[in-house]
Amino acid sequence: MPLHTKIFIGLILGAIVGLTTQSMTTGTNPTIDPKALKEFIDGYVQPLGSIFLYLIFMIVIPLLLSALILGVAEIGQAKRFGKVGLKSLAMTILLSGIAVVIGLAAVNIVKPGHQISADKRPELIARYRKQDKEEQFLKTAKTTTEDPPLLGFIPKNPIKETARDGLLPFMFFALMLGLALSAIEQEKAMPVINFFEGIFAASLKIIDWAMKLAPFGVFLLIFGMTSQFGIDLLKAVAIYAAVVLVALAIHLFGVYSIVLKLIAKRNPLEFFRQIRTVMLTAFATSSSNATLPVALEVAQEEVGLPRDISSFVLTVGATANQNGTALFEGITILFLAQLFGVELSLMQQIQVMGMAIVAGIGTAGVPGGAWPFIATILVSMKIPVEGIGLVYGIDRLLDMSRTVLNVTGDITIAACVTQMEHRSNKELAAAVA
Repeated sequence: MPLHTKIFIGLILGAIVGLTTQSMTTGTNPTIDPKALKEFIDGYVQPLGSIFLYLIFMIVIPLLLSALILGVAEIGQAKRFGKVGLKSLAMTILLSGIAVVIGLAAVNIVKPGHQISADKRPELIARYRKQDKEEQFLKTAKTTTEDPPLLGFIPKNPIKETARDGLLPFMFFALMLGLALSAIEQEKAMPVINFFEGIFAASLKIIDWAMKLAPFGVFLLIFGMTSQFGIDLLKAVAIYAAVVLVALAIHLFGVYSIVLKLIAKRNPLEFFRQIRTVMLTAFATSSSNATLPVALEVAQEEVGLPRDISSFVLTVGATANQNGTALFEGITILFLAQLFGVELSLMQQIQVMGMAIVAGIGTAGVPGGAWPFIATILVSMKIPVEGIGLVYGIDRLLDMSRTVLNVTGDITIAACVTQMEHRSNKELAAAVA
């Protein structure tokens, strides 16, 4: 049985058992003592259910460092492709920015995290706000005489300042190191790049091990939450999923269609028909990397893009152009902030938008690759990262859908760059031949 099916079964069973248990704790003569249930959940269910999440949290720093360095180093190769590389990078930033804005607007309009009832919210917040030691540590750290990061994100000591000021300084350090590796001689950069590729691969393997525990973890976490908070929590999660899917559809069929029409000078309906095989493969595999060979073939043979442009844009885009992932991350972070009563100002939401775009550069093009980076941003925004367990059970459908947006965005950018380069039909035919 596929892992995602096991996780979904864990979600359904956890919800059924949890709702059944809750019904036995209500009324004038409850079968189960609510206080005893709470002690059981706090003492056994929550710790056991969180094991797979903590394995992911444990690997966030090495994964973040290696993924961002490798992603930026790969993008840095754009200078070797001259105008093609720069135009590709500009289109990637533009489309990722629009995607995140759509996501933030959608979640602010619908407010799925506000679906939980007012009398249950304080209990939910209290459950995840057991952070006295962490908050005291941060308070103590911020009273030190060391200078804070310049402009809030340029660090003196990225490791020390990450613990004190969040992960934004660390992300800036990783971006700068990646750019530096792309700027020096290849023979000097390759040993360092190979080292971080090993770190990245090992990090993904640990995440793979953690995912094997996910079906049991999701069952326990959903059981623990629904047995105490009932149908309200499930309703909020269902509305959150609907917001993600609608926002993805708006970006896919709305924004991409406009870009194709105005910049690529192509008929959007015809374009989507030409790449339907790529979209179906992306939906089935939930992996930009697994879809890459199909995308390369379709881009050249069906869409008629030059081999040099399509190869460069699609290969880099499989890692660096994660429109759907950036949109999904923005919605998920704001949803969990709403759910746990964390009020984010406009500037903080803009910061979330920027971090989601940057995180998209380093997100692994494999199923579930977005979650370590969501955890990274949640930590920086002081939102309880354990909340990931509440929405992880439905991630497979959302992952399949956002991967379609990611790979469609890669081919869309390649089509736009081709048009901007004013390639003639003769040149196109020669490149494809």
